[in-house]
Parts: sequence; C-alpha cells; structure tokens
Amino acid sequence: MKDDRRSQFRDAHSDRSSAEQVPDTPQTRAPAYRLAFNDMDFMCRDELRPVRLQLELLKPEMILNERGIESTIVLFGGARIPEPTRKSEARTQTLADLSAYYDEAREFARLMTEKSMASYGREFVVATGGGPGVMEAGNRGAADAGGNSIGLNIVLPHEQAPNEYVTPGLCFNFHYFAIRKMHFLMRAKAICVFPGGYGTLDEMFEALTLIQTDRMNRVPFLLFGEKFWRSIINWEALSEAGTISPEDLDLFRFVETAQEAIDLIDNWEEPA
Repeated sequence: MKDDRRSQFRDAHSDRSSAEQVPDTPQTRAPAYRLAFNDMDFMCRDELRPVRLQLELLKPEMILNERGIESTIVLFGGARIPEPTRKSEARTQTLADLSAYYDEAREFARLMTEKSMASYGREFVVATGGGPGVMEAGNRGAADAGGNSIGLNIVLPHEQAPNEYVTPGLCFNFHYFAIRKMHFLMRAKAICVFPGGYGTLDEMFEALTLIQTDRMNRVPFLLFGEKFWRSIINWEALSEAGTISPEDLDLFRFVETAQEAIDLIDNWEEPA
C-alpha cells in the first residue's frame, strides 16, 4: 500500500530534472522560480536552520538504518596524535610519547570489528570523527579486519579530507556539532576516549553528563592512558569539592591496552 501511494506522486528527481529543462526566460532565471528544495540560497537562509538540522539528523540515520547498523563502538581522541612511525614529526615530546595509543586504538578497532563481523556488521561498528590521529587509527583498525567503520566528519575552516580508512558509504559530513554528537551516541554500546584536546574533552564530558543525568543508558566508558587523564584532570578534587558525587567517579574506567578494553567491555556489568 505504501508503494502504491507513493506512485501517485511525481518523484522529486523528476521534478528537478523537468525544472532544469524549462525555457531560459527572465522569469525562469529569477531566484523565486527555483524549486525550494533545489535552491541553495534559500536552504541556507537563517530561517531554514530548523530544516537543515532535521536533514542532518535524518540523512545519516536513514543510511545507517538501510545498512542495518544497530550499535556502534565510539572512539574519541586527538587528531594530533601521530602514527608511531611518524612520531618524530610530533609538535611536542608528549605527543610523540602518546603515539603508542595510535597503535592501541588501531588494535582495539581491529578486535572489535572482528566481533562486529560475526553479526554481519550490524553490531559493534567502530565510529570515529573521521579525521587524522586516533580517529584514523580507529578506522584503520576496522579496515585491517576487513570490516566497515563510520566516520562522522565536521566542516571546519582548517579541516582536511576524511581519513582514507573510513568506509566511503559510511562517511558523513556535518555542519552542526550538536547533530554530530547525537549520532555519536544514539547507537553507542561503548565509548572509548583516548588522549586529546578541546574536542576530545568536549565529547567526553558531554557523554559523561548524559550518563550522569540518566539521559543516556550507562555503557562501558573507557579512558585510555591513566597517566595522561590524571595529569590534566583532578577527578578526585571534583568529588571532594562536592561538584560531583563520589559515585560519579565510577562512570568510567582507566585502561592502557586494547585487550584490556575488550575484556572490560565483554565482562561489563551494570551497577545494582
């Protein structure tokens, strides 16, 4: 019945094609004559922001549904962390030392993608921000296993192309950070955070806040590199100050290796 109803109306592609073949006249050249959905000047007006937000939510959601992807494993981490073979190019010695986590992210993604492939790529699909550094390592590890991975890129003034390891059909691009964050977390079965900067911290605390406030189900939340995380955040001080509850420190676990992370996810138990 659904297909019958749809067939009663002209397809939008047909209408767009017909509109492009009209005679060239002052009237047809006028911006007012353009089909609304095919008029980029109109679509980019401030008043159309709600429509653009909806489209950014819908497009990846529809594609992921069509691909049968039901759950993801999210990797957050720094774009500036180099592959170990290129650590001599790192801006600081700390970044060079952190390059070991590139390999851990790659190995973790490889192991998790092997698990994903047992479900024919429906469950535990690795999802990253699609950029370099830790993100590249995650997509690369999935490619090492012969599986698919997701890249959720964002338009930035200084942004580069998506890394070459993202599955092309699962490589998305966003204008709105808020919608991108929703897609990171809507299917997340685990969140793994590697050392990083402002972007990584933003993503990590956003997800922790959603879990803390019960707006998101609790999932395995793993921070790779305890030394790094304890050096930049005094977690216990937050609890001692009373700005978070002592039990909020139990929302995450520190790990060092890919296998340790896999074991924690496999044996994760919800609190009583």
